[in-house]
Amino acid sequence: MKLPLRTAIFWIHLALGLTAGLVILVMSVTGVLLMYERQITEWADRGYRAAPPSPGAERLPVETLLSRVLAARPEATPASVILQADPAAPATVSLGRRSQLFVNPYTGEILGEGSQKVRKFFHAVTDWHRWLGAADDNRDGARAVTGASNLVFLFLVVSGLYLWVPRKWVRTQLRNVTWFRGGLSAKARDFNWHNVFGFWMAIPLFFVVASAVVISYPWAGNLIYRAVGEEPPVRSGPPGGQGAGPGRARAEGARREGGPAGERPSGERRGEEPGFDRSVLQGLDPLWARAERQVADWQTLSLRLPESADAPVTFTINRGHRGRPDLRSQLTLDRARGEVVTWEPFASQSLGRRLRTWTRWIHTGEAGGVLGQTLAGIASAAGAVLVWTGFALAWRRLVPKRQSKKQTLTAEEADTAAPSQAYEA
Repeated sequence: MKLPLRTAIFWIHLALGLTAGLVILVMSVTGVLLMYERQITEWADRGYRAAPPSPGAERLPVETLLSRVLAARPEATPASVILQADPAAPATVSLGRRSQLFVNPYTGEILGEGSQKVRKFFHAVTDWHRWLGAADDNRDGARAVTGASNLVFLFLVVSGLYLWVPRKWVRTQLRNVTWFRGGLSAKARDFNWHNVFGFWMAIPLFFVVASAVVISYPWAGNLIYRAVGEEPPVRSGPPGGQGAGPGRARAEGARREGGPAGERPSGERRGEEPGFDRSVLQGLDPLWARAERQVADWQTLSLRLPESADAPVTFTINRGHRGRPDLRSQLTLDRARGEVVTWEPFASQSLGRRLRTWTRWIHTGEAGGVLGQTLAGIASAAGAVLVWTGFALAWRRLVPKRQSKKQTLTAEEADTAAPSQAYEA
């Protein structure tokens, strides 16, 4: 007997949901917690201000600023320095992947390290979002699990929308699966919530989860390039993806480029190496001045300290302080002559690279500003509800009660259930 397509998809949907549901639930809940991480961190650091000591006062040259930081913290290994156009904003000196100092740019005084409690909380949540809180030695395996769960979640979103489509487009049926209803039994309520959340959040969830798949797997990112007729770039490093889930793609390097309040350039790896070669600071002042002239209306300027005193110097220039990729450009200058080695504004990149860069911002919703972040967070919350109601519905379906008489849906429950689910019941 041939199994109807709708029935086959329903059982695949159910089986995959039960298999990956717990991981999806963790990524969804942590995605909600990370929804406003940037704003909350900035709010927590609002006390770190450095108003000019007098009208017309100028900031210290970058070499002097970093020298004073090293004098106060001899053990420090600076990786980058970031300044904002706002004259009262502190300088940010990154010391490593998860360490930074706020510095008075007029005096070189260290103001503090920011709100450590807030940062530790978000770092812990991010670790669970990326790799289920696994320790370093186990993160590759956890990353594979979250990546596979993203693929499953994408199938669940698409198949769930297909299963939602009513067999009969009548007003009563549509009302039952598109809006909340009161006075229902627990079973009917779960059916109702599963359908309503799935219907209204299907499109936002699709973009959140699809972008997570792109971040999780290089082959998925390569599809973006191929879709616009471009050859994917050759990637260095070990194969595999950077696990991500709904609400956040924290492993993306773009997340850390050129911005305040937790945005650190990719050169931050230097902060994890022992010792610091102070010769790399020599000659930075004229290069910094040259970078400032490159974009007159810059809002955030960051310098990634080079590996050696002879290496070119790379700056990230933002015309907005949120780090949006379309407002971000990269400038590399020759150390000896001060000439431009490369100048790469966002508009100069290929279409495939621009689209690939935007995926991180689509994943977090930040591509749409605060409204987009909110929508992505709500979509993540909806994902958690879908998992919870899906488990509840599966439990009732697969684990019969201890009555000899088979349980059946009441007329009200059948009316409220998703068309395919009511059919299978």
